[in-house]
Amino acid sequence: MALDQRKTDFTQVGTRPNRPDGLDKVTGKARFGADVTAPGMLFGAILRSPHAHARIKHIDTSKAEALNDVKAIVTRADFSDAIQPAPGLEGEQWNVLENVMAGDTALYDGHAIAAVAATSALAARDALKLIEVEYEVLPHVTDVDKAMAKDAPVIREGAADYSVPDGMHPNVVRYHESGHGDVEAGFAKADLVVEEHFVTEATHQGYIEPHACLAQLGQDGKGELWCCTQGHWYVQKNCAALLGIETSQLRVTASEIGGGFGGKTTVFIEPVALALSRKANRPVKLVMSRPEVFRATGPTASTSMDIKIGMTADGIITAAQGTFRLQGGAFPGAPADMTAMCAFAPYDLQNVQQIGYDVISNRPKQAAYRAPGSPMAAYAVESVIDELCRKLGLDPIEVRLKNAAREGTKASYGPKFERIGLVETLEAAKAHPHYSAPLKPGQGRGVSCGFWFNHGGETSVSLSLSEDGTCQISVGTPDIGGSRASMALMAAEVLGIPYESIRVTIADTATLGYNDVSHGSRVTYASGLATIKAAEDAVVKLSKRAAAKWGIPEDAVKWEEGHAVPSGPNAGNFDPIPLAEITRDMGQTGGPISGHFEATPEGAGVSFATHIVDAEVDAETGKTAVTRYTVIQDAGKAIHPTYVEGQFQGGAAQGIGWALNEEYIYGEDGRLQNAVFLDYRIPVASDLPMIDTVIVEVPNPGHPFGVRGVGETSICPPLAAIANAVSAAAGVRLHALPMSPPRILAALEQQRGTAD
Repeated sequence: MALDQRKTDFTQVGTRPNRPDGLDKVTGKARFGADVTAPGMLFGAILRSPHAHARIKHIDTSKAEALNDVKAIVTRADFSDAIQPAPGLEGEQWNVLENVMAGDTALYDGHAIAAVAATSALAARDALKLIEVEYEVLPHVTDVDKAMAKDAPVIREGAADYSVPDGMHPNVVRYHESGHGDVEAGFAKADLVVEEHFVTEATHQGYIEPHACLAQLGQDGKGELWCCTQGHWYVQKNCAALLGIETSQLRVTASEIGGGFGGKTTVFIEPVALALSRKANRPVKLVMSRPEVFRATGPTASTSMDIKIGMTADGIITAAQGTFRLQGGAFPGAPADMTAMCAFAPYDLQNVQQIGYDVISNRPKQAAYRAPGSPMAAYAVESVIDELCRKLGLDPIEVRLKNAAREGTKASYGPKFERIGLVETLEAAKAHPHYSAPLKPGQGRGVSCGFWFNHGGETSVSLSLSEDGTCQISVGTPDIGGSRASMALMAAEVLGIPYESIRVTIADTATLGYNDVSHGSRVTYASGLATIKAAEDAVVKLSKRAAAKWGIPEDAVKWEEGHAVPSGPNAGNFDPIPLAEITRDMGQTGGPISGHFEATPEGAGVSFATHIVDAEVDAETGKTAVTRYTVIQDAGKAIHPTYVEGQFQGGAAQGIGWALNEEYIYGEDGRLQNAVFLDYRIPVASDLPMIDTVIVEVPNPGHPFGVRGVGETSICPPLAAIANAVSAAAGVRLHALPMSPPRILAALEQQRGTAD
């Protein structure tokens, strides 16, 4: 099916069947990372730095090695001579290694220093206490603005790349600038210009399942790894490089995943478990504790942002300018470029400039978290737009409609948009009963738009038909959002067989061609496209068997509703043959029938959303509650609407936590102060309102069924929409996240002091 022949009439796509993995998950049969075991298994534990920044002068493991229960100990020396950078990862690989196990310097509180494998988890933890490390404590910095200051301690010499302008502090390691037009001329045309500063603290993805793996690596360089991950081919490539073995000799199997949201797209403990296994010559299991997850895995970046926007009295944006400073921990990689590019993407701007700084600090290496960088950018930009609307007395949705990006709009970051659905989400928001509902005293309403690019990525899918007419599909993208159901629905649509007759399996790295990580909202788009193409490949072969049976040309057969049918009056008068009849005889008509497809699809299609939020604030305590929430988002085509709604609601729920409660808190000593869920407070059911959803469907021209990714765009508007609602309810603009009660009270007190 050519992409210009996109299907629009569906029989199974768009329905809501039960999830195929639901029974296993509700009954406890599903195997997650920590559920895997092996005979003779050892238990691993990792010693972590108690300092934010320290030179490692000496490590003495002799006392731990003397314990009978200890079978292996590894340090950086067990990796340094082995590393062979994998193709495409040459620059990144060294940062991955340094994060997995510290070299000469511990760069953050929680940085791995050494690891032990013992006969029990208790013995492994006891052995860690006997490892003696001599540190030379160094000056540290954890704040992004302070890390850029002239007197800031240098975290890593030579980490900056070519993009950084001359004269910047060595902690500035990447620089991005994009835009078009003349912003100064644009500001001169404005009737009102608002310029404000915003900060956000780092937040964690908050997945319930901690990182876990079971590793087995022999002296012959052949290994097996079972782990909870969003991308097991990426794990394979990294681990093979760090251990100095051939990639094909390491087989990686992805377990079920108890939440990831981008945080399980890299490696933390897997190479350590493999190194321990190789040294002990036995399987080694490693499971992180919750404090380890917080201290040593990747949260979001924290930000410092300056936004300046000019607007005419009737609501036309004349110019927009943003500077975005992000710290991503002790390694390059903070999404400063994506933050900058997403910031003004929802709007058709003649004059726009965005600048991004990637800054390193003494914190753990940041990892992706649903649309990395975009939620923070939207918070800053949409807050200023809301402030402009308030001061000019304009309706916030009408202003966004006037300035909304449309098909053909030159994006703030460069290219022209193809068919997009932002206007449709805004119109749906304006027409929704929520937008016109009355507010109670002490309540405020906020609106925000959000944007995400979406992604394609390397993808491979295999499909095989059984003699009874059922189907098995092997995909390489771990199911983090209902993709088994979506793949089955799309294959069922093409093949014309029941959804229940299809089983979708997540293949291991030895079973299927390379697959990119489940991230970037790519799975339903890319794996779905590959599944459709693999099913069409099988249909061609099915039709060929029918043509042979009838003795007519292959192009005289068409496929309709699960049957081979003669095509046209000259094809002959034959009864349609159902798929099950063709597969029943396939052993006698040419052998197995299967379909396959591999590609790197490029037409992912960008996505937009509009959120409406009501919030109330207690002026005496600063306590905030979100009382009503509506998500309107363009899904392109909702393959399984229930899953799509779940993604919408999940993004909103995480956004509520990020906006109101969640933050990393570092002490003066550079150590994380709230490394457990008791102190790092994610929302629970009682914190959340009912979250209404509206699915907008503006088909993506780059997908046969019109699919756009939905998993990430849903977390882009919440921070701003909630901030706008809280600011309206409190009567004062909040410039820092989270908007915790102390911050709200401080803003109210400052306002009262200014008024006095």
